[in-house]
Amino acid sequence: MAADPTPSQFADLAESIAREAAALAARRRAEGVEVADRKSSIVDVVTAADREVEALIRTRIAEARPDDAFHGEESGTGTGTSGITWVVDPIDGTVNYLYGSPEYGVSIGVVRGGADPTTWEPVAGVVVAPATGTVYRAAAGAGATRDGDPLRVGAPESLAETLVATGFGYTAERRRQQVQVLAGLIGEVRDIRRGGAASLDCCAVGAGTVDAYYERGINPWDMAAGSIVAQESGAEVRIWEAGGTRSFLFASPAVADELTALVQRLEGAVLAV
Repeated sequence: MAADPTPSQFADLAESIAREAAALAARRRAEGVEVADRKSSIVDVVTAADREVEALIRTRIAEARPDDAFHGEESGTGTGTSGITWVVDPIDGTVNYLYGSPEYGVSIGVVRGGADPTTWEPVAGVVVAPATGTVYRAAAGAGATRDGDPLRVGAPESLAETLVATGFGYTAERRRQQVQVLAGLIGEVRDIRRGGAASLDCCAVGAGTVDAYYERGINPWDMAAGSIVAQESGAEVRIWEAGGTRSFLFASPAVADELTALVQRLEGAVLAV
């Protein structure tokens, strides 16, 4: 029986597929994008390109790894027998994509186990930003890179000097709660950044262009690849239950404990009302 590929070999395959998918996404963006459907709310949109790009990714994975499981944002879950799951967001940052912002990414994560971030074992992750061609890549035990250059998280000297990224959900009620948490946080940190694509926010932590990223309610496909990039760059990942859903935090070890405690306290106060 042939041995499983190494994490770096999985990263090679993920990168090849992500680059092809990114080229398709960019081509469709240049042709013009329209909303094809809405999901959890009127602002939670999906485009025809989301579905087309995911179909391409799913096909390429099935051709190369027919026994692997698949978990994608648009086409759901397919079971496998190998113990490997591909967790895919074909266009992370769909609203940015719709509006012509460059802040969107093709995100392909490879994990051992199912599609639960609390139990899976990271194997490899690739995030490609089609608008710029930037490629973030990580393999378990092999580190992370941006366009081939090694990544390392920042090391802020205090919480007050920590640049934090965050995001907001699609339902009005969750956004109101998230803004209340942010109101308590913003005076305790250097500043806030809001990019609109969780995969790229995770990669930004790994690259040190922000010191931390947190958000309540993101999905496994939003963060699978980016979290592996962040972890392999030295970031810590924290996951906890909050208000019936999960909160995620990716941060420099220098501030991970303090920032996690603060966000948890603020969320607890908001959600208790």
